[in-house]
Amino acid sequence: METFPGSTNEAHPELFNINAMPEQPKEKKPGQLSKEEVEHFFREGYLIVEEFFQPEELNACREAIKLLVDDLVVKLFNAGKITKLYKEYGLFERLTEIEKECPGANIMLHKIGSMPQALRDIWSNDRLLNIIEQLIGPDIMGHPVWNLRTKTPQNEATTVPWHQDVGYLDNNSYKVLQPTAWIPLLDANEVNGCLQLAVKGHKTGRVGTHQCCYGGTWYVMLEEEEMRKKLDIDTEKDFKICPINYGGMLLFNNLVPHRSLPNLSKSIRWSLDLRWQRPSEPVGFYGLKEGILMRSSKDPNMKIDWESFDAINRHDKQTSAMTGKEEIDEFDTTIQGPWMKKWEIVHVNRHVERHREMEDQPETWTKA
Repeated sequence: METFPGSTNEAHPELFNINAMPEQPKEKKPGQLSKEEVEHFFREGYLIVEEFFQPEELNACREAIKLLVDDLVVKLFNAGKITKLYKEYGLFERLTEIEKECPGANIMLHKIGSMPQALRDIWSNDRLLNIIEQLIGPDIMGHPVWNLRTKTPQNEATTVPWHQDVGYLDNNSYKVLQPTAWIPLLDANEVNGCLQLAVKGHKTGRVGTHQCCYGGTWYVMLEEEEMRKKLDIDTEKDFKICPINYGGMLLFNNLVPHRSLPNLSKSIRWSLDLRWQRPSEPVGFYGLKEGILMRSSKDPNMKIDWESFDAINRHDKQTSAMTGKEEIDEFDTTIQGPWMKKWEIVHVNRHVERHREMEDQPETWTKA
């Protein structure tokens, strides 16, 4: 059987399970979890934290996203790609209407490189970092791969298949604990497409063999048979749907398989996924962009250098790395990334084809 660069038989359960739980801070800090909650995260691989954020904190994110949508609309209108501004629609409908006239507009917004201040404030929120300290220790780096999810209704490009987050990173990430917070900006019931995960999917400490790319998207995918065989997941009992109310979040580690369910409602399900890790460990992003230091035990008064972090658009960097082209089309609705070289390509679509323009690829690939 042919092997691919992402495949490995290594197992590192000790880096992700209860034995990896760091010594807890002696000083009680605002927002911190109970010892039982921290143990739940390491034992089960996830934790639901309800009513964590204040309404004004998340409302500021909504306002920032409104401005991002408005900027995109103006660009599309001025470029002649849409014929109206759709000002009569609100945050949870406007992008859907734009998509009808300009398919892929949601992908353009997903590819933003600079993080609005309101999103920075959530990512570096002191109360949230106090929790992350409980999971990885006092030195905290924000991971370069963060996402604004633009989940318009019934859209393949926003419905993510089963995967482990390490499936998108280089193999150095297989030995690094990277907690993720998934933060919905709308009550995320099953109808509008919340997350589903495999409880204790990290217990073997293994990375399953993924494939690429899912349907007409750029996503890697993990088959349920592989989850059963290699990750010891009971696909009849271990799958858990995790709707989160506005103000809450879902924490999980980077080995736990998860997916994003289809949005069957009429509202856009906006959400954020944010990640952290210890700064002493590799981020696993192929050398394209480093993380952003948020806390240092040696310098409690350090200031976060957002300017340097935002100076590199990781979407542009990964596109250039895959296509060999430095010039980036701001209206391009395809996404490429180095994960396409890690796994077997089982579906060729427009995202893969753009990468293939610069690569000699096997003729046995099938067109999706």
